[in-house]
Amino acid sequence: MTDEKIIELFWSRDERAIKEAEKKYKDLCLYVASNILATKEDREECMNDVLLALWNNIPPERPKNLRSYIGTAMRNHALNKSKEMNAWKRGGNYQTVGDEFLEGVADGHDLAEAFEAKRAGEIINKFLGTLADDDRRIFILRFWMGLAHADIARHLNCGESKVKVSIHRSRKKLADMLKKEGITV
Repeated sequence: MTDEKIIELFWSRDERAIKEAEKKYKDLCLYVASNILATKEDREECMNDVLLALWNNIPPERPKNLRSYIGTAMRNHALNKSKEMNAWKRGGNYQTVGDEFLEGVADGHDLAEAFEAKRAGEIINKFLGTLADDDRRIFILRFWMGLAHADIARHLNCGESKVKVSIHRSRKKLADMLKKEGITV
């Protein structure tokens, strides 16, 4: 079933929308979550949370790209679940990929709100368009998919040092672009 038809099912409040979305995007969602959550049960719980969130958010939202919308929702739910499970008060010592990214770009300042803003999303998309293909793949695999340096190197058939250098340079370029666009970093 096409994304447009699935979205129309959500808009008409037809419960088949949930089944169709799960059927089409379950593998993607579980893959995204597998880079963040260790257990199958946690990944499946996040999948159910995402399906409920879709039901609650469509309408009023009408995503332009359902695949990206679901993938992003799954990533965010998995990160939240991971943070919850590894909270400092429970003895966890876990730094998310997003925390690592903000630490490198933000230089100690809090940019979490800026990244939620539409303008920041547009700037990041613009930034990704300026990167060479390999650098863009590395950046997305690290900061969106949450892959480790070694996994990215294997995936792209390159050295781990190339991955680390690319990430370092890309974070610096993004920080410069954010400053130029008026977002304090």
